[in-house]
Amino acid sequence: MTVFKFGRFILPAACALALAAAPAMAQSAGGATVAPAGVAAPTKAKPMKLPAADAFKTVALATAHCPGDTVVWSTLSKSKSYHTASSKYYGKTKHGAYVCEKDATAAGFHASKT
Repeated sequence: MTVFKFGRFILPAACALALAAAPAMAQSAGGATVAPAGVAAPTKAKPMKLPAADAFKTVALATAHCPGDTVVWSTLSKSKSYHTASSKYYGKTKHGAYVCEKDATAAGFHASKT
């Protein structure tokens, strides 16, 4: 068995090669991790926003935009939740709009718990 000495440690060849390759695997460039050539870099998923064209002030406008789909009240806040017509908050929150349920779920919104 081939062994290598790293500082005061003696390691088998397989471990020594892995340790030697580790700095090359993830190099830092200005705080961002850079992947070596041929390896896909990890990406952060951008939070999706609901397009302004899909948010309406009245139920009638939202219904005209999405016939056959349920119209919900979206809070348009960091909570990313929406309320159905049976909810006591439907159309009542300070920052919100009527949207199609499919558009809201596509933008990452979820049904409220109340």
